[in-house]
Amino acid sequence: MSARIVVIAVALVLAVGTGLPVPATASDGATTGPANATLVAAYPNPVADGDPGEFVTVRFDEATNTSGWTLTDGETTARLPNRTLNGTVAFSMQPSAARNDTDHRVEPLSGRLLLADDGDRLAIEAGDEPIATARYRNAPESALRDFESDEWRPIGATEHEPIRTDGGSATAFVLPDAPDRTVETVRSATDRIHVAGYTFTSERLADVLLERANDDVDVRVLLDGAPVGGISERQARQLDRLVDGGVEVRLLAGPHRRYQHHHPKYAVVDDRALVSTENFKPAGTGGMSSRGWSVVLDDRSAAAALATVHESDWSWRAATPWSAYQSGRDFADGDPAIGEFDPRHEPERIDVEATTVLVAPDNAATELVSIVDAADDRVLVQQVRIDSRGNDLLRAVLRAADRGVRVRIHLGGSWYVEEDNAELVEWLNRRADAEGWDLEARVDDADGYEKIHTKGVIADDTAVVGSLNWVRSAQSDNREVLVALDGDEPAAYYASVFTDDWRESQRNPVPVGLFAVTAVAVSGALLLVRRIEFVRKRKAITDWQW
Repeated sequence: MSARIVVIAVALVLAVGTGLPVPATASDGATTGPANATLVAAYPNPVADGDPGEFVTVRFDEATNTSGWTLTDGETTARLPNRTLNGTVAFSMQPSAARNDTDHRVEPLSGRLLLADDGDRLAIEAGDEPIATARYRNAPESALRDFESDEWRPIGATEHEPIRTDGGSATAFVLPDAPDRTVETVRSATDRIHVAGYTFTSERLADVLLERANDDVDVRVLLDGAPVGGISERQARQLDRLVDGGVEVRLLAGPHRRYQHHHPKYAVVDDRALVSTENFKPAGTGGMSSRGWSVVLDDRSAAAALATVHESDWSWRAATPWSAYQSGRDFADGDPAIGEFDPRHEPERIDVEATTVLVAPDNAATELVSIVDAADDRVLVQQVRIDSRGNDLLRAVLRAADRGVRVRIHLGGSWYVEEDNAELVEWLNRRADAEGWDLEARVDDADGYEKIHTKGVIADDTAVVGSLNWVRSAQSDNREVLVALDGDEPAAYYASVFTDDWRESQRNPVPVGLFAVTAVAVSGALLLVRRIEFVRKRKAITDWQW
């Protein structure tokens, strides 16, 4: 016994003599100390009046007794519970309300803590000893401040990882060339059809969904509740039909929306997945206007991954049933697309070596940058528009050009994006000439379709198909879904379509100044013929409705 006492005494002397910290020891053996607690996040501005449910999240790396610990903003102070805690814990003055907005364990605070919406400096203290501090400013409503990433995230934001599968057989098709393919795919369902979209006005597709629901197929439709320009009367009629026929329809709307827009275009059909760049409307999947890329994957794992995404959005509190959403609302007029185009590219059965399911804002932009950064032969981009020279995806493409990759960038030529795209194309081609890059950019001169609505890229033998526009808000603020298809066959199919579209476009666009004059004249003439709605946001047109 005496030997043990001597050993302990020597250890204490050595610790004091060398200046090493001696941790305090709680009765249960848990330790306290400045390195054992980290302020992870704060939720200062809940939706409800009076901000009930504010919380602060703390990570304890080991079991820690918080007796005597406080959380303060310098003006108000609350006491942590007198108990041992481990892992990540949320602390709140109103724990029952806070539990609605976090999956972490919630512990009550006593005393008084009021988080300011315009900013606070938070501190955890053990008696007079500072443990951790963090600061935030200007809290948006229903947003969580992540102190480790130093950014605001919507409350309830998902953290989906990229899902890579073994690929398999698929059907590649493009629009407007294959206007029946989406309807035919959905009609084949015997178990489930889970649709996720931005808008829905297709009467043909609604007919098939009603037919399948009548045969006891589980049919769900999830849409955006605040599309730019509003929901059209045509969409309201189709959603009324669906609900009356037993189809569940929900729209993501209201103050608890996690993302600015729900903008994907996919459907889980039994154990297959349909992913497209096109909306579920005549101008999109109906083949009456837009150039778009689509694919049907015979891939159980990809379908399961998308079913998980669908369920996470379907079950979120902002997913409002159509019957509740439409009450007291007015809907916008809208003219349906009426174009008709001869098919040039038939659907094609292809073998996919591997498929990666990407989701924004969780992972898609970062993964897409990585795909482009890995290219060493070619990068082909077809987009409605690219919002700036500093866009992260465009910068990745320019890095590819700088290392000798052949790059082609094909941007939309519709009147509402033509001028901005012409300016960017002119700059890109000037820079390519100056740098000696094998890079060429063009504004589309549509032939065989009305306008580009594609959001596609081919990097070497990987083709990416999905809903992500190359604008910053889509990458960081929207729910988007893409699939990266690895293999010679998917890349060859979409590259052949790209090449045909590219050949129809002008190498040297009309001078930018002339576009400005033409746009005014053309838009004025169009307004005499039909109603056009478009919205400007941050000085850029973000969407449009004909």
